[in-house]
Amino acid sequence: MHSWVDGQPQAAVNLQNRGLAYGDGVFETIAVRHGRPSLLGEHMARLALGCQRLSIPVDVALVADELQRFASQLGAGVAKLILTRGDSQRGYAPVADAPARRILQASPLPAYPQSYGDQGVRLFLCKTRLGEQPLLAGLKHLNRLEQVLARAEWQGSEHAEGLMCDGHDRIIEGVYSNLFLVRDGTLLTADLQRCGVAGVMRAALLQQAPLLGIPSQVRDLPYHELEQADEVFVCNSVYGIWPVRSAGELNWSPGPLTRKLQAVARTLLET
Repeated sequence: MHSWVDGQPQAAVNLQNRGLAYGDGVFETIAVRHGRPSLLGEHMARLALGCQRLSIPVDVALVADELQRFASQLGAGVAKLILTRGDSQRGYAPVADAPARRILQASPLPAYPQSYGDQGVRLFLCKTRLGEQPLLAGLKHLNRLEQVLARAEWQGSEHAEGLMCDGHDRIIEGVYSNLFLVRDGTLLTADLQRCGVAGVMRAALLQQAPLLGIPSQVRDLPYHELEQADEVFVCNSVYGIWPVRSAGELNWSPGPLTRKLQAVARTLLET
């Protein structure tokens, strides 16, 4: 693994960094293939939105340039981009005009079993609930303790992902993915205005759907709609799409719409 801080090779940050102290920042997890970051525009758009919402000044063009140079050196793998509000003394109050800190870390592409994409995955039904905070909803901010607690609920390889709901038993997302249902040919995914992470692959699929003639809806999804789904899949910007074959006592087979979008996601990640 190699890492950069503020565009320079470096393996350490100041212990007074606000990302370390308070989770004060955002991050992006970006697949790198053939020396290029996948879905770069989508990742930079989400980063810019997160920084705008948190009032963290950021030069998106500079970040994108650093990321592309980092990816060219990496060749293939995963680049994790962390952007924090910078360094400060003790206390919650942000320091006015403090420069944001840009951190890039490299790791290999995960070696997921091919069966996840071919036959589908099992979802663990997580007891951990996502709290509602509209100010942070949709953002990929640095505080991911809910996901940490949810992922600790299962061990072993029987389940590849977990299903997370909010406090009202509405379906929201996977622990590290977004979730889609297919019912009567319509693509359904959760409204993320209260909680959850708006993934860049989710956004890309919602953008592609009308171009492919696929009707889609973004709305609240009560848990019982999982029982009525014809197809279910999870997605993120590293692996693309995995069909879901079971969640608790419910079972599905990878369906035609899932397979069609799986090919679309594969193309998006390779271009």
